[in-house]
Amino acid sequence: MKFNIVLVPGDGIGPEIVWGAVEVLTAVGRKFGHTFDFETVLAGGCAIDRFGVPLPDETLQKCLSSDSVLLGAVGGPKWDTLPGHLRPERALLGIRKELGLFANLRPARLQKVLASASPLRADIADKGVDLLIVRELTGGMYFGPRGRGQGEMGETAFDTEVYSRGEIERIGRVGFETAMKRNKKLCSVDKANVLESSRLWRETMHELAKEYPEVAYSDMLVDNAAMQLIQNPSQFDVIVTSNLFGDILSDEASQLTGSIGLLASASLGEGTRGMYEPIHGSAPDIAGQGIANPIATILSAAMMLNLSFGLTEEAAAVDAAVAAVLASGARTRDIAAGGAYISGAEMTRRIIQAL
Repeated sequence: MKFNIVLVPGDGIGPEIVWGAVEVLTAVGRKFGHTFDFETVLAGGCAIDRFGVPLPDETLQKCLSSDSVLLGAVGGPKWDTLPGHLRPERALLGIRKELGLFANLRPARLQKVLASASPLRADIADKGVDLLIVRELTGGMYFGPRGRGQGEMGETAFDTEVYSRGEIERIGRVGFETAMKRNKKLCSVDKANVLESSRLWRETMHELAKEYPEVAYSDMLVDNAAMQLIQNPSQFDVIVTSNLFGDILSDEASQLTGSIGLLASASLGEGTRGMYEPIHGSAPDIAGQGIANPIATILSAAMMLNLSFGLTEEAAAVDAAVAAVLASGARTRDIAAGGAYISGAEMTRRIIQAL
């Protein structure tokens, strides 16, 4: 089979980790007889430097014509003083919106061989962490009305949380369908005791739950969920939540696994095309040093193989190769716990060798 993949390396360590994933995908192609054609485009800070905007039209059009998009990371201190509409992060929001990618899937699994790298107490870590956060991606506070004005105490600023029933229904259905493929357990996280948008969220989720009697459904307030992720993460299977809450909780969940450098994600819409990216940032402080962990991006590529291309065997082979290399004791700096570590390029090489 042949697939066209658009690469958005972005800023900081983005290019390093994306090239690692490209090498693994190329190895998958050789092993299983597929062809992956790659086209590189600019978005984020590097696009601002060259074109004056975070998401050039050409980049967006190539993403729209691709089979899927693989992204590294965007942003950095260099562009922090720019106005909001010109910040590198607007590229991500633009791609997600224009490609209709409303569901973000972020798995978090603690592998036993990395238990010592997790901040969890040993007795909690021993119970295991294997959960999936389904985050709504194109609504909520990130896309609601915003602005500045004047009030009694001086300048004011506002960002508005807005959700429609239709937006909640479609992400809720993704949550339920995903739970059906896992352990049939779904927790919806909101702030219904305070926010009107969360009350609509909860009402809609309760209606949807009637269509999925096999799924054990529960509600949880976001502040309690943040605590429960630390206190008893093994209670969770699938969590579905809003854009803002999902952004925060998924980063918290990533730390339970030992490093944010291990966590992949998929952004999906109604069709098969998606955008796949590690959940970590651009880490400009370590860019160019060869120490960035490529595993999150490699596992994101594995999610692409599975969810967009239907190549389940190939995706499983990449997952197994990563697990085998970690089981062998190989560690990048972020998961070395102060011990010996290898470069990102060497980690990629070993994963390809295991593949």
